[in-house]
Amino acid sequence: MKSIIICMAIAATTLAACNNSNNKTAENKSSGTDTAQAKPQAENVTATTPSVADTKATVSIKEIVTAYLQLKNAFAKDNTNDAATAGTSLESAFKTFDKTALSADQKKAFEDVEDDAREHAEHIGKNGGNIAHQREHFVMLSKDMADLIKTFGNGGQTLYKDFCPMANDGKGAIWISEVKEIKNPYLGSKMPTCGTMKEEMK
Repeated sequence: MKSIIICMAIAATTLAACNNSNNKTAENKSSGTDTAQAKPQAENVTATTPSVADTKATVSIKEIVTAYLQLKNAFAKDNTNDAATAGTSLESAFKTFDKTALSADQKKAFEDVEDDAREHAEHIGKNGGNIAHQREHFVMLSKDMADLIKTFGNGGQTLYKDFCPMANDGKGAIWISEVKEIKNPYLGSKMPTCGTMKEEMK
């Protein structure tokens, strides 16, 4: 009888030891799973790519803006030949603009404006002597430039978006200027101060 009691005590001790061992193994497996799950979450953090809005800090369209302003000033002085020269310079500035630093989204934003703007600049460049026709293209060119500046910045200077209600056959038209003073490129010497400043573009 005594030996039976001893055997039962040994069996109970062995069973308890086995259960503790199994519990520790389960805990280790559980904590190992948690670690394995936490690791991929850390790896899922990805670097964000620059948006189109970030472009202003990294890309300069100064040469394009400068050529446009020369064109605008030529029209304000009713100088069709200087306007033609500036139109050709603007077309060239678009052609030589380095797009390699642009992301895919930024490149698309630039090219959406570029094709249309270059076409208008080319027409202005080829039509010296016909200022009325040149100014027709300047209406659309100015809209393109406003879009470009909004996306890519002002080329390092404060610019102003002006509006003339009498331009474009009374439909009105905008232009971009480097000075607050109104110098109307659509009406020139006929009505040089016709228009208002609509927006300061910083």
